Amino acid sequence: MTALPDTFASLPLARCAGRPATGAYPDRLKPVLSLAAHAEAMTEIADWPGYAPTPLVALSGLARAAGLGAIHYKHEAGRFGLGSFKALGGAYAVLRLLKKEILRRTGQQATSRDLLAGRFRDVAADITVTCATDGNHGRSVAWGAQVFGCRCVIYIHATVSEGRRAAIARYGAEVVRTAGNYDDAVRAADAAAKEHGRFVVSDTSYPGYTDVPRDVMQGYSVMVEEALRQWPEAAPPTHVFVQGGVGGLAAAVCAQMWERLGDGRGRFVVVEPDKAACLYESARAGRPVAVHGDLDTLMAGLACGEVSLIAWDVLEAGAADFLTVPDEAAVACMRLLADAPCGDTPIAAGESAVAGLAGLLMAASRPDVAAALGLGPDCRVLLFGSEGATDPALYEQLVGRAAEGVER
Repeated sequence: MTALPDTFASLPLARCAGRPATGAYPDRLKPVLSLAAHAEAMTEIADWPGYAPTPLVALSGLARAAGLGAIHYKHEAGRFGLGSFKALGGAYAVLRLLKKEILRRTGQQATSRDLLAGRFRDVAADITVTCATDGNHGRSVAWGAQVFGCRCVIYIHATVSEGRRAAIARYGAEVVRTAGNYDDAVRAADAAAKEHGRFVVSDTSYPGYTDVPRDVMQGYSVMVEEALRQWPEAAPPTHVFVQGGVGGLAAAVCAQMWERLGDGRGRFVVVEPDKAACLYESARAGRPVAVHGDLDTLMAGLACGEVSLIAWDVLEAGAADFLTVPDEAAVACMRLLADAPCGDTPIAAGESAVAGLAGLLMAASRPDVAAALGLGPDCRVLLFGSEGATDPALYEQLVGRAAEGVER
């Protein structure tokens, strides 16, 4: 293939320019995300059984087809056997919460090794964590609860697939399906936690609730640090395209790269489904705003109508552009990565993993947008493929073949 499919030029793309700050990472954002807190997360997570960096895959053929210098894709499908980057965030937040609660109840400082060895088994078993999820975050929280020995109740909304529900339940969590969308499930989990004395481990922040989402995002920073260490080019990325959701992933990437690289961090672009574009609409309004409705996008992990407030603090200051893409673009990218017509390594990517790639290819296919974003043959683009085929049945339905046959 010498050129991109016409699909990427013909589908609707919306863009809102951000107002990114220049200079060093601001001190005012360090209480949200910082290299100091990252170092603690890195040390902790690297000590967990099964930890290994996920690969950074060069998509050289696709870069040539798009008229770009380089594209590198951080492929998170193998993360702790959970299939997504979320394994880093939810489980790390569960661990941090348990350590704090054990200290409060016993006066003793617990480590992850203590919990893995069952040294505080009775205390941990008396603690219940809970959250709302589109799938991957809940799986991470459930896995963390199982690994570290506490109980877990997960809330999912009406359109979460049965495959994703079963994947959460596999880790011993009680799974409760609610009516409405993701944000309704967040409220249901919060109300039940207050009623039953559970601890909410949410990946989104709201007034009065910031500590746990900050831990979740700091866990994600491990993935970013790996990518920077693996980066093979002589110069750092010129562009980073990251999917949105509530903003936690995007903020973690933005903050880590900004504090590491300063003004050399590259142009930061946030990409969302056009049916669930709370960050895009917040950028347009200049303040956090909610989008309403059923948020019925195939990119289920990004079906969020309300921004995480602390994530917005980072993105408002650090993001250069906000894009929205349709579901059709995500499906086209899933097929493109699986078929690898440009000679690259085939990748089985989930629906939410490819929003960043979709935004990149759609922007590169439009001369006016490409010029506005500074895309061209000298660009070096970093993407975060945030999940593998976490719903195998849906993947096969969308791509036309089973995920296990793609990456043989």
